[in-house]
Amino acid sequence: MPDFRRVFDQAPVPFLLLTPDLVIVHANRARLEATATTLEETVGRHLFDVFPLNPDDPGADGITNLGASLAEARDTRRPVTMAIQKYDIPLPDGTYVERFWSPRNVPILDEAGEVVLLLHRSDDITDYVRDRDEARRAAERGQQRVERVEADLFSRTRELERLNAELRRSGERERRTASALAGLARAVSALAAAETTPELLHLLFEHGRAALGVDTAAVALHAPDGPGLVLTEDRGSRLLSAHLPPGSPLPMAVAATTGELVLVTDADRAGAGDPHVTPLAQGLGVRSWVALPLRAGGRLLGSWTVCWRTPRTVEADDLRVLEAYAAQCAQAVERVARLEEERRRARATRSLAESLQRSLLTEPPQPDALRIGVRYRPAAQEAQVGGDWYDAFLSPDGATTLVIGDVAGHDRTAAAVMAQLRNMLRGIAHALDAPPAVVLGALDRALQGLGITTLVTAVLARVEQTPAQAVAGERTLRWSNAGHPPPVLVSADRTAELLERPRNLLLGVDPATDRREHALPLHPGDTVVLYTDGLVERRDGTLDDGLARLLDAATELAGLPVEELCDELLARMEPEPADDVALLVLRVAG
Repeated sequence: MPDFRRVFDQAPVPFLLLTPDLVIVHANRARLEATATTLEETVGRHLFDVFPLNPDDPGADGITNLGASLAEARDTRRPVTMAIQKYDIPLPDGTYVERFWSPRNVPILDEAGEVVLLLHRSDDITDYVRDRDEARRAAERGQQRVERVEADLFSRTRELERLNAELRRSGERERRTASALAGLARAVSALAAAETTPELLHLLFEHGRAALGVDTAAVALHAPDGPGLVLTEDRGSRLLSAHLPPGSPLPMAVAATTGELVLVTDADRAGAGDPHVTPLAQGLGVRSWVALPLRAGGRLLGSWTVCWRTPRTVEADDLRVLEAYAAQCAQAVERVARLEEERRRARATRSLAESLQRSLLTEPPQPDALRIGVRYRPAAQEAQVGGDWYDAFLSPDGATTLVIGDVAGHDRTAAAVMAQLRNMLRGIAHALDAPPAVVLGALDRALQGLGITTLVTAVLARVEQTPAQAVAGERTLRWSNAGHPPPVLVSADRTAELLERPRNLLLGVDPATDRREHALPLHPGDTVVLYTDGLVERRDGTLDDGLARLLDAATELAGLPVEELCDELLARMEPEPADDVALLVLRVAG
């Protein structure tokens, strides 16, 4: 009976084994030689990542046709023979070589009739195609060469069919290996979805039992915060973890620390020579096990141990499947560990930036007859910290100064620049005690002088009152807008408008630009809403849509006290979680 792996690897025609979603599980030697690839750069990757379209031949459709044929074989559960296809093979130097192929795709079904693997055979018939074309061009020389080429292609096809028949006639051991490979293919797809270590371990154990036919399994990983190992066992739907000290004689610890495979096929016989074997067998209720090291990127991450309750003969093919599964486990462990470390760093960065941001976004003053409400809502994403800010303070002349701003970017730099700008703007406003356009112009020049190149949008407003206005109960809103979304004014009669006066350039573009300001009267009961773009921008709508929604919401909610109005505006607008939002609402008391 031919050996399954030897027949597959030694077949003279190229073979590929793929998962139903076209991830490469194995390639035989003929395939690797024909495509100038290696197993290391092929297995575990999507077929079309390994064999991309030739960018210099955009009209070629061989890869597209191949994808459609593989999908047909998968969906119909029937073999599909393709017409001759042209798809070029990328070489290590980045160039492509022209190749013609005669492909056939065969679905491999499990006991339930489900497709678990796809066998892709593709004969390189480039010489045949070139000979055929040459023969056609030289038809006057007769058809002998064409017939010879056709006969050669026919004989190679018959040889392939014979090899396929040999594969189907393989014995129980080969079928067991094929089943394990199919389980491995399913595991590769499942492990790619894991985002956390517990989730990954559940998937490892679940698919390991199904693919490898084991009774129990364990994973030992190097402790992230000290020496020793963290051993995790699968107990049904629960994960139980324990700490293994450095130098533990347990097989999973030996494999994890030395990088050596530990194999016991019968604990009763092996116990006489190793005093650690019998206690382990009795504690786990097993008779045989294999502990394999987990390596990724040249680093030893830990070990993967599988156990059986009865003595087990581990064949060479079994061991290769176990090693392949361990390699996939190691890649998944490294990927998830990297994700968790990135999330940990993002949380630390976010916590620091938010603490800084909130320490600066102080409670606003509450001058006589004015009510001010503020809100800051950070982005929901861990790695997103922004430069949105609000501010409100009393100027030396008694006016109330309001600020809303947004520093470009969503990172620690944006948060740090925001802190600088807020304090600089406060200092300049107090020192100059000047109209908003003058203060923003001075801030813009200061940014250039200090080498701060970040772009910033902002609205600076002052609520002023002359003695005559005080008698009439009126005030003046004076503001300058540096490229920021327009403020909203809701009058006492609940009519709302966008204060879309001509805006000035963003801060950080041209410090010499002339900045304009605008003014209008405020009456008792009037409300001014300042906000950052996160309140009105959405992926599923335009900015104009967002501004229209804000006007509607502000009009409907205008009768609420400012604190409630802030909360209801955030709830009604439902800003995107990926962006932070600053909001400031001022109400002239009625």
